[in-house]
Amino acid sequence: MYLNIKSNKKNTFDAIVIGSGISGGWAAKELCEKGLKTLVLERGRDVKHVADYPTAMTHPWEFEHRGQVPLETRKQYGDIRSFMREETLHWAIKPDEQPFIQEHPYTWTRGYHVGGKSLLWARQTQRWSDFDFEGPVRDGFAIDWPIRYKDLAPWYSYVEKFTGISGNRDGLPHLPDGEFLPAFELSCIESHLQSAVAKNYKDRQVIQSRCAHITDPQQIHNEQGRTKCQNRNLCVRGCPYGAYFSSNSSTLPWAEKTGNLTLRPFSVAHSIIFDEKKGKATGVRIIDGNSGEMIDFFSKIIFVNASTINSNAILLNSVSNRFPNGLGNDSGLLGKYLSSHNYRGKANASFEGLKDKKTDGKNPGSAYMPRFRNVMKQETDFLRGYSIGIGGGRSANADHSLLGDGLKASILYPKLGDWHISAWMQGESVPIEKNHVRLSTDQKDKYGIPKIILSARWTENDDKMTEDFKQQITEMFTLAGFKNISAVDTGANPGSDIHEMGGVRMGKDPKNSLLNEWNQLHHCKNVFVTDGACMTSTSTQNPSLTYMALTARAANHAVELLKSKEL
Repeated sequence: MYLNIKSNKKNTFDAIVIGSGISGGWAAKELCEKGLKTLVLERGRDVKHVADYPTAMTHPWEFEHRGQVPLETRKQYGDIRSFMREETLHWAIKPDEQPFIQEHPYTWTRGYHVGGKSLLWARQTQRWSDFDFEGPVRDGFAIDWPIRYKDLAPWYSYVEKFTGISGNRDGLPHLPDGEFLPAFELSCIESHLQSAVAKNYKDRQVIQSRCAHITDPQQIHNEQGRTKCQNRNLCVRGCPYGAYFSSNSSTLPWAEKTGNLTLRPFSVAHSIIFDEKKGKATGVRIIDGNSGEMIDFFSKIIFVNASTINSNAILLNSVSNRFPNGLGNDSGLLGKYLSSHNYRGKANASFEGLKDKKTDGKNPGSAYMPRFRNVMKQETDFLRGYSIGIGGGRSANADHSLLGDGLKASILYPKLGDWHISAWMQGESVPIEKNHVRLSTDQKDKYGIPKIILSARWTENDDKMTEDFKQQITEMFTLAGFKNISAVDTGANPGSDIHEMGGVRMGKDPKNSLLNEWNQLHHCKNVFVTDGACMTSTSTQNPSLTYMALTARAANHAVELLKSKEL
């Protein structure tokens, strides 16, 4: 399955996919399924489904340090905070793997292993609507999307059926329904808020979240070897049941069984090779992560799915006489309009009622409030809006000062406290040109690749949106009878949402965009970008489902173009 040879003939494939995460896995599945010999290049180590989830079945008391990472180990990771728990440390990367330069504070979470962030995501999956695709041109920011909901709707259905999405059909025009498996239930505190919001507002709805978890396995899921979610809430360790969607449990094995997949870990993408005589890309240059050797691979089409920031960096580093500023970058906009979701607003409260109820079970879902600001018309002093995630529970307090039978009884029958509820915003950040990715001209990483420079800051629009969230969630919590309400602006850095988007945006005009309606580079048609880098705007919905749909659509179009010899 793996190769490390120099022969051009043996290093030649029909397609190359850079990245094995959510969008890269879908590209691999579609291309292999259509008969293309496909090479998937992954920067990090291999991760085999089930076998390489070392803590998936570990009990809390079996961790040597009860989940904490010893100080000496933490020092090896510097300022990196992601996955600093014993149960998730295997996903963390050390600073020397890819140092980057922050012109302003930026939180960048990476998944450098086979499966990428598909093993690490929060699994929330909502469709976009035309309110989102038409937002930029309607509200006068960014540029018009070259597609609309009708273009993506059949592809949403296509990926939802294969992936397995739980949810309810809520009938909301701004949050289209999908192909759903049965939804998880709201907790009683979430249901209480749902009723209070319905009673006091006509323009707001609390619904069960839609998430990529199998609740009623269908034949297509059985064929993938995946089964029903066990409600363990240990998802970030890796799911041995394949209950939540990941490249490792779903798309990559599906691609592998076609016999058309070659997966190569420890392959750090350096650049895309452009042939000036042919006027198209001919391959991908990589640095072997173990040997440091530079190796070229060749193909007819290339899918760039390295995650937003790295996809930008690879294209920026792909320079030639034809493209001195990066592949396809005639507009000069490559790397610009980097954006993300605004996660700054958080809120908490308690509730003195529902004393006769306690939710013992767990589930990976939560309550969700779709965007309600500026949907039908502009009604605030900021553009766009935010959705709200909501979760609640009831505290159980054991007396750990006791000993023997007293301690045992206190743990088995703890004193129950009040119900509590939390809320967090996911705001649509309006992309601006000065928020960008670029490459250093004088500093390189250990692979000899120019270091990435990230320059992104919040805007006044984000500030106003965060303040509105604080006011509105306080009002809603008050009307629901909650006490001890706290709503704050956490000041979280850009990137804290792990939803980086933009830099290689789609558009109708090559003068102000990089990609066309099929995710092809305007000026290099056999290169496709279908991860977050392609996004023209960010919406308020979690983006991964849209990446999947865009990727499946683009991959099938690429195959059609190959068959008609247009590429």
